[in-house]
This record gives sequence, C-alpha cells and structure tokens, in this order.
Amino acid sequence: MKNLLVPTDFSPEAHHAYEVALQLARHTGGSVTLLHVLEDLDEAGGGISTLGGRLGGPGIDEIYPIKLMEATKRRLRALVAEGAPLAGAVPVREVIKTGPIGAGILKAIERHHIDLVVMGARGHGAMEHFFVSSNTERMIRLAPCPVLAVKHRHVPFAVKTVVFPSDFSEEAGQAVEQLRETLAAFPEAKLHLLHVLGDRDPFAARQRMEAFAQLAQLPPCEMSEVNASRTATGIEQYAEQVKADLVVIPTHARSGLSSFFHTSIAEAVATHAFPPVLTYHFSHVQPAAEPIPASEYAYPMFV
Repeated sequence: MKNLLVPTDFSPEAHHAYEVALQLARHTGGSVTLLHVLEDLDEAGGGISTLGGRLGGPGIDEIYPIKLMEATKRRLRALVAEGAPLAGAVPVREVIKTGPIGAGILKAIERHHIDLVVMGARGHGAMEHFFVSSNTERMIRLAPCPVLAVKHRHVPFAVKTVVFPSDFSEEAGQAVEQLRETLAAFPEAKLHLLHVLGDRDPFAARQRMEAFAQLAQLPPCEMSEVNASRTATGIEQYAEQVKADLVVIPTHARSGLSSFFHTSIAEAVATHAFPPVLTYHFSHVQPAAEPIPASEYAYPMFV
C-alpha cells in the first residue's frame, strides 16, 4: 500500500478518496499519483484545424486541447496544495492522460507501478450509481492491483475495525496473504470475520470460520454470523453495526469458484457500504502458506 493512484474527476467523492489516500500513504511511508483522464480530445474538438494551417497559426481546434490541458493542470495543482496539510512529506505526482477513462487508469497503474488504486464511489440512486460509480466498478473487475472504494469523508482515517466477509470455503484460503498484508498495515485493528448465513446452519458456519482463522494463523478476531436475504445487504448492515473502518473483500472472475467471490458482490458493497471497501483478486496473490483442506468444511456454500 505504498504506491497509491487516485483517479479524480474533481467530484466530492474523488476528493474524499484523495484525502484517504494521502493519510494512508503518510501512514505507510508511501507516495500518491493524482490522475485525471481527459476523454478523447478528437471528440471534444481536438483535431488538427485546417483553418489554422491556412492562416499560418493555430486554429480553434488546436487551441482548445491546449487550454483544456492547462486548466486541468491548474486544478490538479490546486488539489495538491489543498491536500498539503494531510500529506505532510508524502510525495504527490500529478498525471494527465487522454483517451477512455478506464484505459487511462489501467495504463497509469502499469506505468507507475501502482500497488493500490483509491477511487471515489457513490451509489445513492440508479442514475447517479451508473454515471458516478461505473468506473469504480470497472476497476474492481479489471485492475491488476487492489482497489479501495471511498464514498464519504474520513478525516482522520484511522482503521481500528476491519471486517472480512466470506463463505470461508476452500477457495477463501487463497485470499489470506492480502488479508495479512492489510492487517500488518494496521496492527492495532480488530479483525471481524463475517459469515452471511441466509438460511444456512450457523453452527457449521462457525466451524468454518474457526478452521479458517486457525489455519490462516490470524490474530485473535471476532467471529459473527448474520442472517440476510442478500449477501451484500448483510455485509453492509454488519459493517454499520460494528462501525467498521474498513471492509476487505476478495474477488475472482474465474468460473468454478464459490459465487460469494463474484465481483458483483464486491461492487455492490463498494458502492453502498459506508466505510471504505478494499477489494482484490485471488489472481493477484499467492495461496496461503497452509491451504485450507476441503475436509475442514461441513457442506458446500452458495451465495
């Protein structure tokens, strides 16, 4: 969590994400790359002007992208200045890319060797959810590194309570290393293991959580089972109940794994739960040192 990327559209949610990233980078001794992606300038009037060529000077179509780039640089510098009290000695790099937003973010992740993307999200209404949070959801599915979704202002950002929801099936053992890294960044945080039951047996769920905690060699943690009609709803309600500071959800798009780990659940929680939500893919981490054998689980789980 040392090399952080914050894509910004200058919205309040993006600003909240920037504030969290600065505090996190300060905590871990990291740096922040502040990114704004300009949509294709050709579509915005950025093509070469034949009129400008005829007159021997730049035409309106050539001036527009230059002015837009200059205005964007000023807005990014203003954000850097505004965040200086939170940043302290954290290095902040300003980057502007052109093209589709999703592709621009993915290119920045690769070029700047990003460890964590911190993005704003909003999910209060159908239309707002589509326009504001669609890029965050896309990064949850596609980013080759963990993504932290932030919806509200968190100053100070202090992680004292971490919620890790899972079905604690055999596949969950593959998510342990990133969970350990997260807990190592916040050694004073209390870990809550959460099983959303639906209509399943709470005793068997508790056995699976205990086996997971023991074989993963996790620190002492709270174990809870909740009933909810939808997994995402159960996670959101529990996070609110325990006043969680961070929710950690592993995902995987690969077929054959428990449906709990489908990105749709992570996307729903990331854009609705109050605390920041950290998501990451199994493919980005190594399996746990001691894989959890299938014999430890009493019955198959479907979410």
